[in-house]
Amino acid sequence: CLVISPLIALMNDQVQNLRKKNITAFCIHTGMQRKEVISVLETATHSNCRFLYVSPERLETKLFKEFLPGLGVHLIAVDEAHCISQWGYDFRPPYLRIAQLREELPGVPVIALTASATPLVQQDICEHLTPMPPSYSPEAGRNTKERGDFKIFRQSFERANLSYSVFKASSRINKITAILKSVGGSAIVYCKTRKRTKEISELLNTQGFTADFYN
Repeated sequence: CLVISPLIALMNDQVQNLRKKNITAFCIHTGMQRKEVISVLETATHSNCRFLYVSPERLETKLFKEFLPGLGVHLIAVDEAHCISQWGYDFRPPYLRIAQLREELPGVPVIALTASATPLVQQDICEHLTPMPPSYSPEAGRNTKERGDFKIFRQSFERANLSYSVFKASSRINKITAILKSVGGSAIVYCKTRKRTKEISELLNTQGFTADFYN
């Protein structure tokens, strides 16, 4: 399975988790030297590699294209697929060109996965991952919806392992400390501004909690 993922941290985390389950997985990211990339591609080609994680930019490199035919790809998975619609148009254009990979791997199925896509974004993802026929004209527009060569699978937003509580508190910091005292484990406090993250962190530290801020 060739997995297209947007962030190095996501790749590393998923590769580590797969390896803990004794599933062979590798990733290629921008922080690697050329000889490291070649080593991973050669290993993936000649081993029992089940998952190879790459960025959309990597798909367009000459080196990757040289190894692609020998990788034995049977499934293409686009992780965090909402990036196609939300980042592809300006920040990371290679997301919009992932469909070109399907021309080099004809017949290989593609699955796009995301937990945060509106109906319009879902449609955008499907259209940009659908290869156009040779007769396709940009002026004529995409007819993917009429051709029906993709399917959308949705699950409920409800998660059985999560619960939600809403409080109207006169003092937010007092409510936060009360929750921290009664609920075990670590916590993340989201704030509206950078300044507020620092203030909340300092307030929690003065009350005996170990806290830091990040923005």
